Amino acid sequence: MIRARIARTDDEEIIRLIKSELIPLSYTASPRDAQTIRELPRRISDGVSLVYSRSKRSIPLGFLHYYTRGDILLFDMLVVHPQHRGKQIGTHLITKAETKAKEKGCSVARLFVDHGNPKAQRLYSRLGYQTVRFIPEVRCYEMVKPLVT
Repeated sequence: MIRARIARTDDEEIIRLIKSELIPLSYTASPRDAQTIRELPRRISDGVSLVYSRSKRSIPLGFLHYYTRGDILLFDMLVVHPQHRGKQIGTHLITKAETKAKEKGCSVARLFVDHGNPKAQRLYSRLGYQTVRFIPEVRCYEMVKPLVT
């Protein structure tokens, strides 16, 4: 099921997943970067955080954090527990966020994916995102998808 993040019960597992699964793929952050780790609770409290879990109270199997700014949906972080990949969890989270963003009047979705994360690049491509540029300073691809047809 997809539900809103419950900080008190979800954040420990969400931060563990970010530290173990996302940060190692990043060119600009390190799992030993104390400032980055300290800022995570505040970062995931700003914007919208969706959790995929078995029940309302079970630990997160996947997590998506995003912002809406004007007519833009901006994905910040998506992580799925390694033992639960390939089960459409990321697809379900993205689809839910896109639906919510369209309801708020967003017309385009934007995200940045690390160069070292080709599986995520393939997922986003399958979902209709197109690469618009590579940003060498941070080794990320910017990908965009129109939300209106």
